[in-house]
Amino acid sequence: MSADPRVSIHPDSTVLMAAIAARLITKLVDIQDKHGEATVVLTGGSMGIGSLKAVAESPASPAVEWSKVNFWWGDERFIAAEDPERNACQAHEALLSRIDADPARIHVPGSTGDFGTPEEAAADYARRLKEAAAAEHAADMSDDRPEHPAALPRFDIVLLGVGPDAHVASLFPEQAGIREKELTVVGVRTSPKPPPQRVSLTLPAINTASEIWMVVAGEDKAGAVGLALAGANPVQVPAAGPRGRNETLWLIDENAASRVPRQLVRKG
Repeated sequence: MSADPRVSIHPDSTVLMAAIAARLITKLVDIQDKHGEATVVLTGGSMGIGSLKAVAESPASPAVEWSKVNFWWGDERFIAAEDPERNACQAHEALLSRIDADPARIHVPGSTGDFGTPEEAAADYARRLKEAAAAEHAADMSDDRPEHPAALPRFDIVLLGVGPDAHVASLFPEQAGIREKELTVVGVRTSPKPPPQRVSLTLPAINTASEIWMVVAGEDKAGAVGLALAGANPVQVPAAGPRGRNETLWLIDENAASRVPRQLVRKG
């Protein structure tokens, strides 16, 4: 697990989204140079979707071989597949419809069947993650390949937003999802933020990522950001829980930064 998170503060949300886009494009190019493909876990919300739109509009976007990027989601709302409130629908409009993405590499929770409960959709998503991990394991010819495939594929970058209540993905304070230790995906039935039913990666799954980027803007998030970076208990403050194996980076605007411990801050 990585050392203490790093914090990068930007003047406002517009500058921040452009910075996230530039960083993501550069990182995906670097990862593809090393592995031939890259995997990113997307988030919803105004910052997550706005950053994807900034990626699509960036002159540097064609540098990424988008047909070799695997897209997963940290969470999704358990509502109709075509509902515009779904994270995947918003991501499709902002970015995926505007690049040469491979549909076979776009993995949306709850998209492969007519599931009756969020738990069923979660189990299906966990199955698909495990299948992707097995395929990745079979293709790995390195001498240090693990003996058995993992339950999750390699997550190069996980993007996470943070709510005013400090939730990440659909892991809310004090609820069962943030307490889950064994499952990679959970169904959520009692989200305090509508809609109440969702599907979410768990914290142990999120923390397998090489890098986790927490993307946050707005004064209403300052308390959550401050508590998370001060080392609060993740059960009460879920945003305190994500830690990438190589790096945990908070990309935030000035409004969200007012309660950040100053020793963690670097400008730009």
